[in-house]
Amino acid sequence: MATRIAIIGGGTGGLCLAHGLRKAGIDVSVHERSRTRTERLQGYRVHINPHGSAALHECLPPELWERFLATVGTTSGPFTFVTERLRELMVIDSELTSSPDPASNHHSVSRISLHQVLSDGLDGVLHHGKEFVGYRREGEVVVCEFADGSTGEADLVIGADGANSRVRGQLLPEAGRVDTGIVAIAGKHPLNDETRKRLPSRLTDGPSMVMPRTGAGLFSAPHELTDASSVNDETADHDPVLFDNTASYIMWAFAADNGRYPANLSSLDGEALRALVLDLIDGWDPALKELVAGSPGGTVSRLPIFTSKPVEPWPTSNVTLLGDAIHSMTPFRGIGANTALRDAQLLCRNLIEARKTGALLPAIADYERRMRDYGFAAVRDSERSARQFVSENRAGRTMARGMFRFFQAVPPLKRKVFSDHGDS
Repeated sequence: MATRIAIIGGGTGGLCLAHGLRKAGIDVSVHERSRTRTERLQGYRVHINPHGSAALHECLPPELWERFLATVGTTSGPFTFVTERLRELMVIDSELTSSPDPASNHHSVSRISLHQVLSDGLDGVLHHGKEFVGYRREGEVVVCEFADGSTGEADLVIGADGANSRVRGQLLPEAGRVDTGIVAIAGKHPLNDETRKRLPSRLTDGPSMVMPRTGAGLFSAPHELTDASSVNDETADHDPVLFDNTASYIMWAFAADNGRYPANLSSLDGEALRALVLDLIDGWDPALKELVAGSPGGTVSRLPIFTSKPVEPWPTSNVTLLGDAIHSMTPFRGIGANTALRDAQLLCRNLIEARKTGALLPAIADYERRMRDYGFAAVRDSERSARQFVSENRAGRTMARGMFRFFQAVPPLKRKVFSDHGDS
């Protein structure tokens, strides 16, 4: 079966899938609206869990897998839950969740570096400047239409075009996203020798989840590079901090319900957002205030939090969806990119098998059924974590803090709980 596959969107899941299909010798093309490969170089650290690692290892050619590993950050410290005064609630040592096999381990990577790795090695496959506007069917062929007036024919179209997917808008117009009413403000604090003198090791060596008594939360995680020369720097013409992927930093994100913010939040620039967070964490430990205050204004941004809702099964056709295009979720479990990579791995396997059997639609149907199950389970878990993160329920927050202290006091129970959930 000779099948032409068109992937709409050059994000994490779509590019991973393209590599897997190309490696298998399947005719695939990726159509990305950005005009150049550097146009989308921005963002923060992303956590790759064992699902994501396994997908990257399986789909990427060996040389790109090794390059991915060369660009990941090192994290020597544990994951710590703390109060707003940096008093310890619970510590999860890396031994509970780590694996000696990189293909089944957790990794910290710059979104910029990950995008560079995934964009490489796709000459003749990845086409920039292709803004998708819609598709039409001509018999069993799907014709993709682009804003520049060009078209492309495919036997299968995969919408991997993100949370505002135009492919989803046409295929499943009833599916969409809803505003959770939660807003995060995130920033980057440079991580260097001077930083280590000013900040406690708890913040510089490992991820931390700050749980005040009510109403808000803050997450921080270092992204430290041991060998910047292993990173391909394409960011020289961009902001030296926000777009830099060759220097180490601590990423932080403060989140609260929209009601805790001023009405003009959307009009504030990075420096004003930073000042706002400093006001909102007044009374917290000075080290947390230093973390925020030491972040250049250009790295601080507002992130309204949206989530998708479950979609009823739809008739399988030769147009399908992947990643945020179908199961967009909040960032509070750090599983959005990993779920997209899991999609890519599953769909790649099914399409490779379909090439042998000639049964394309059954392969897509199997992918869609399984993807809906784990994808929307991840959406639910993520939204639940988001609600808990900003909960105004003081009693509930006090109970959660007590639970973490209990786990910390009973190591065997903590080991059982968190070793069982090490891929979250």
